[in-house]
Amino acid sequence: MSWVSTRFPGVRYREHPTRKHGVQSDLYYTIRFQVDGKRYNEALGWASEGWSAKKAYLVLADLKENAKLGKGLTSLKEKRELASKAKAEETERREKAERDNLTFGQFFLSTFFPKAVEDKRPTTWKTERAYFKHWISPVIGEKPFTQVGVIDLERIKRNMTRAGRAPKTVADCLGLVRHVFNEASRRGMYAGSNPVSLIKLPKQDNQRIRFLSWGEAARLLEALSTRSSQLHDISLLSLYCGLRAGEIFNLTWNDVDLGRGHLFIKDPKSGRNRYAYLTSKASDMLLNRFAGKYNNNDYVFTARSRKKIAYVSNLFEKVVKELGFNEGVSDIRQRVVFHTLRHTYASWLAEARVDIYTISKLLGHRSIAMTQRYSHLGENSLRKAVAHLEQPNETEVKIHSIEARR
Repeated sequence: MSWVSTRFPGVRYREHPTRKHGVQSDLYYTIRFQVDGKRYNEALGWASEGWSAKKAYLVLADLKENAKLGKGLTSLKEKRELASKAKAEETERREKAERDNLTFGQFFLSTFFPKAVEDKRPTTWKTERAYFKHWISPVIGEKPFTQVGVIDLERIKRNMTRAGRAPKTVADCLGLVRHVFNEASRRGMYAGSNPVSLIKLPKQDNQRIRFLSWGEAARLLEALSTRSSQLHDISLLSLYCGLRAGEIFNLTWNDVDLGRGHLFIKDPKSGRNRYAYLTSKASDMLLNRFAGKYNNNDYVFTARSRKKIAYVSNLFEKVVKELGFNEGVSDIRQRVVFHTLRHTYASWLAEARVDIYTISKLLGHRSIAMTQRYSHLGENSLRKAVAHLEQPNETEVKIHSIEARR
């Protein structure tokens, strides 16, 4: 297709080989001009899009006038770049307005909470829903993220404290607010700092005190075995290897080495991979469970869907209740939960006078300071041994009596 000059200087067109505009061929218009010694050849568009030789010439005349007067746009390229920049600025302004007007409640209900229901165990997301409904929403639910400040968070804390909520409950609620802010920031919906970092969270020693006796552990495993073989095996592995629930759920058969008697614990909470060592009970259980039925990449324990387990079955809590382990217990540190099994593992080791450094390594703690709470159990065993010196036996009494008569 060759270019055809029009009666308007600097304006030309070419015909489309097949497409028509009315009864005539569709025409594509361009303009040619020179500014400060630089030649420009600008494309305009088709006649079917509304262009004509006269309209093209008016555009050309406008550009020449701007160049002559030294103001305005002197090329269509500049015009397009300016329009593109203006569009980007408008998009950024609109998105910023959306972010600035997004309320805490809107984000929680539309984005954060649905994801929590999908990823978290029911007891967790139900607790978070209650925190939002009763304590968070009345204070900041209608406020945009950008308007939530320290005074609002202090008000939530004050309301909960006056209502008699425990310090840990208050801290957990404000921790949820922090989590929501972090998630909004991660999704690009909030660009400021997290206001929760500016307040002092209530502190409470929530480290678990209660651990099972050997007899209680046997009763628990026996009761679980009659209700769910898988839950029994999961519990046994935590009790005799000191594993967290998440570490157990992550196990694949590729992580199990019965020959060497250990498990490879990958991607644990501490971030440091480690080995967990198997007792004979744990080895026998895994051997019976495997029985050649699985591939190396299969999870050791799976949900009914054959997928990875997300949380400990509520059946564990029901069995504990039936055994009466938590009857009359209000202090959460004294309640028996699944994590009590890992705590029991560490406590038994401490009572057997295993040194704290070794226990720390077996538990996969980030620092030995996290294991210090078990030190008193070893000290109690040593104290009991030394206590025998306070009560001399019958032979020693007779010897002391004879020496006194001399």
